[in-house]
Amino acid sequence: MKFSEQWLREWVNPAVDTEQLAARLTMAGLEVDAIDPVAGKFTGVVVAEIVSAESHPDAEKLQVCGVNNGSEVVQIVCGAANARVGIKVPLATLGAVLPGDFKIKKAKLRGVESFGMLCAEQELGLAEKSDGLMELPADAPLGVDIRQYLDLDDTVIELGLTPNRADCLSVRGIARETAVLSELPFVETPVAAVSASIDDILPITVAATEDCPRYVGRIIRNVDVSKPSPLWLQEKLRRCGLRSIDAVVDVTNFILLELGQPMHAFDLDKIQGGIVVRHAQAGESLTLLDGQTIDVREGSLLIADEKQALALAGIMGGEPSSVTDASQHLFLEAAFFAPDKIAGRARSYGLHTDSSHRFERGVDFELPARAIERATALIIEICGGQAGPLSSANNQLPARDPIMLREKRIEKLLGMALTQDEVESILRGLGMAVSAIDGGWSVTAPSWRFDISIEVDLLEELARVYGYNRLPVTPMSDTLTIRPAPESLRGMPQVRQQLVARGYQEAITYSFIDPVMHQAMSEGESGVELLNPISADMSIMRTSLLPGLLKTAMHNAKRQQSRIRLFESGQRFIKSDTGLKQTPTLAALLTGRREPESWSESGELVDFYDLKADLESLLSVSTAAISFVPAKYTALHPGQTADVYCDDKRIGRIGALHPSLQARWDFVNPVYLFEIDQQPLLQRGVPVFSELSRFPEVRRDLALIVDRQLAAADVLTAVRNSAGEHLSDLKLFDIYQGKGIDPERKSLALGLTFRHSSRTLNEEEVSQSVDAVVHTLKEAFGASLRN
Repeated sequence: MKFSEQWLREWVNPAVDTEQLAARLTMAGLEVDAIDPVAGKFTGVVVAEIVSAESHPDAEKLQVCGVNNGSEVVQIVCGAANARVGIKVPLATLGAVLPGDFKIKKAKLRGVESFGMLCAEQELGLAEKSDGLMELPADAPLGVDIRQYLDLDDTVIELGLTPNRADCLSVRGIARETAVLSELPFVETPVAAVSASIDDILPITVAATEDCPRYVGRIIRNVDVSKPSPLWLQEKLRRCGLRSIDAVVDVTNFILLELGQPMHAFDLDKIQGGIVVRHAQAGESLTLLDGQTIDVREGSLLIADEKQALALAGIMGGEPSSVTDASQHLFLEAAFFAPDKIAGRARSYGLHTDSSHRFERGVDFELPARAIERATALIIEICGGQAGPLSSANNQLPARDPIMLREKRIEKLLGMALTQDEVESILRGLGMAVSAIDGGWSVTAPSWRFDISIEVDLLEELARVYGYNRLPVTPMSDTLTIRPAPESLRGMPQVRQQLVARGYQEAITYSFIDPVMHQAMSEGESGVELLNPISADMSIMRTSLLPGLLKTAMHNAKRQQSRIRLFESGQRFIKSDTGLKQTPTLAALLTGRREPESWSESGELVDFYDLKADLESLLSVSTAAISFVPAKYTALHPGQTADVYCDDKRIGRIGALHPSLQARWDFVNPVYLFEIDQQPLLQRGVPVFSELSRFPEVRRDLALIVDRQLAAADVLTAVRNSAGEHLSDLKLFDIYQGKGIDPERKSLALGLTFRHSSRTLNEEEVSQSVDAVVHTLKEAFGASLRN
């Protein structure tokens, strides 16, 4: 936001110089990025009039002009295309010094003497470039110093505002801040209502009531748009970085800068029927004021008439209904658009305008009528015309709920106490309604502050206005209670460290993901779409951590990193009947070689069981029963996928990426991944000592023939249940399918270890246990011993 210091001082004039004013604003959170003079350093330039102009005898593009400087007519040789009799221009007299320490001396151009120089804006440091001489108003007094006439002893201050301070995107807003920071009263510039001299009203219909809670308009007839804007208006715009276009546009831009209310003027004769504020329909297009024609997306907010779209609401007007020099009748509009509805729409069309910049951040919803009155008065003053009555459409405006500010909270968080007068003076100076209550204050934010909704927002306002540099440097202290750390719980740092020890690296990815990857990995689960995404490929809140890991792996794979082991812990965001459910989750991914490249390694690739082993190591501390059940997911390999269960409750999934997705995302080697809820990982059993047996153990190996589709886990469970209390260990040490075995069956080799804590087991006891196991397996699964 650029503004003229003189313009600000017309509203409020603190007794400080420019540097002190800038420091005061910066310390209050309105950071000053630049302070620049409105013109370059020059002397000896006066207002003059060209009274004669003749062609140079020896140069086709030069003219010999007679210039009246107020005391005499001097001869000037000039090459500007717009040099002509009757215009008033700046004249650098002999001895003048222009920006860049350029001194004006008597010169001879192609044999003709020149006693000075006629100046363009660029030569006076008023513009970066110019096409010809700077033309001054016809009533400019001859001989007056141009610095005095244009009041050029001024500075332009540029603020780098944070997005929450939309209220300071106007001179009025900055003046309010300056007043409260300087402990001065803020006095509003009075805006008188313009009496209607005609009865014409344009009907207004707001169909999109949530997007546009307030819309105000007025007809102004018989204006003369060809009349130039007065010099004071042009200068105010120039010093704020805007160029003069025509009187009507200049007035709307002036209101934008002065009050912060974006406005637009339509040519009334180009409007068919009334104004309709509605959402766009499929197939509509609009030619904007910058000349480009856009296909309006369905659902975008439009200002339209009964036949066609007139403007992209809150962003830019349309060229077909624009005001031109031939326009005689105007329809002037001002509106309030809900920030959350308008946010991101300009960017979706590749646009960014002064209007959209303000509407996205929040414009004072009480301002449209005041802005219309102010603009109407200026247009009639400059261009003439007759105004009709105000017409408006009002719907549900944003609520301003009272906020409780506790007196004790001020001292606790700011480190010092503020008096009642100080608190109320600061808050009322910022435009808030304040009333004292027991233990504090009830505060209601004004209509222009969309960033104030909770108590800490008020504390921030008190701190920055009082002065961060004035707050005491006091170490914060509090009574801390050491919470017990149950041995049955462990923290995520320990889980992360365990994965790091197994060769993984932690990734931290965005919670916003690409809709394409979401669709591929979500298994039909809908995600929360962002209203104002960072970019199109980060527009959905993740329902899974896997898309982020896959994108990270793709990034690494494209940079010759073939062995990848990644994990991430974070939240998943799931829609539910009660709102948005956030689930703490752990996910991991691996692909490539099992071991780092070495002369002693064969280069084997990881497989499903490598990842399963890593996951089992994380779950090994749990006292719950962990099991893996075959499952099917569209994003995972149909034969290498399982659900993970903890005490019969599904807690996650593990598997290989589906080959079609592997090919789509250019992975050379198979990719394996798991995703699991964090809570089961944090529960662990407390170690309990059991006495070691001094007696030898006995092992028996069994080779069983079972159905090929039978899960080995079911066999192991049956063995544990039937082997008796002396079974101390059970291992599956071989699986065989092939020659000598029925193609529909497989061989499982089990190692059963028996031991008694107080004596040596005899052969009969062990044989009875083994016979019980064989019998159970035969009855349950049709198993037989392999010969």
